[in-house]
Amino acid sequence: MPAEWIWRNGEFVRWEDATVHVTAHALHYGSSVFEGVRAYATPDGPAVFRLQPHTRRLLNSAKIARIEVPYSEAELNEVILETVRRNGHEACYIRPLVFRGAGSLGVDGRKCPTEVLVLTMEWGRYLGSEAIEQGVDVQVSSWRRIAPDTFASMAKIGGQYINSQFVTMEAADNGFTEGIALDYTGYVSEGAGENIFVVLDGVVYTPGAWSSILMGITRDAVLTLLRDMGYEIRFEPIARDMLYMADEIFFTGTAAEITPVRSVDRILVGVGKPGPVTRVAQEEFFGITSGQKPDRHGWLTYISQTEPAKSGD
Repeated sequence: MPAEWIWRNGEFVRWEDATVHVTAHALHYGSSVFEGVRAYATPDGPAVFRLQPHTRRLLNSAKIARIEVPYSEAELNEVILETVRRNGHEACYIRPLVFRGAGSLGVDGRKCPTEVLVLTMEWGRYLGSEAIEQGVDVQVSSWRRIAPDTFASMAKIGGQYINSQFVTMEAADNGFTEGIALDYTGYVSEGAGENIFVVLDGVVYTPGAWSSILMGITRDAVLTLLRDMGYEIRFEPIARDMLYMADEIFFTGTAAEITPVRSVDRILVGVGKPGPVTRVAQEEFFGITSGQKPDRHGWLTYISQTEPAKSGD
């Protein structure tokens, strides 16, 4: 469900007025960077989850893509909070976007103006309303993740998500909820828009940066929570057949949050329902984001505890 206001280039405009020209460089070449952020409903009002790491990654993505951003991290943080506040959300999905606007149609778009916007919307469970409880059925995709000398996997660059689209569309056409991509060497990389964790014999495995993954912010939070609880975590290449042997598998991501995987290539994962590691990770994560458990790592930025922004009014 769209919100009323979108912040764009220093001012708030109505949703229907936030348009771009058909010659925008990003429309032709995918020259954009973006973030996905969530604000959660808590007893003390809406709170944005891990705001600073998201804006920092946005700026790092822009740096990698050679897109000049005319706003600081602090300014973007303030704008995000004010957009949530102005739209009156209790909980929402937040999409900051930086892109090259209308100008040169040459491949090198660095002479095009930079446009920056923040939009918010109400968005439920990314992989379905029952996914968190029951898990999802996935397939190993025929599409590989990008090799490290072809694209920049650590940046959230819009054009790179064509690869994710291929993975997701193939999965949907084959009757699955999502796809898992292998990396350029044939080991497990990640989902189309999610990081992946595999639990086998009580040990938690997850691919490292060498597998062309996005270094997910929710992934980092879950790693922290699992360490807090004393789980052994190994960053190792994960062979495809380990997915079929696993006791548990789950996805992490801003949109997916912590979503169990019920089956891979129609082979049940464990007993076909979320296991104990998945459940305890969910319990801790949703306990913190809902405000029901102490925010011991300082991950929440409460809208009510921040001053309204002065710019863009």
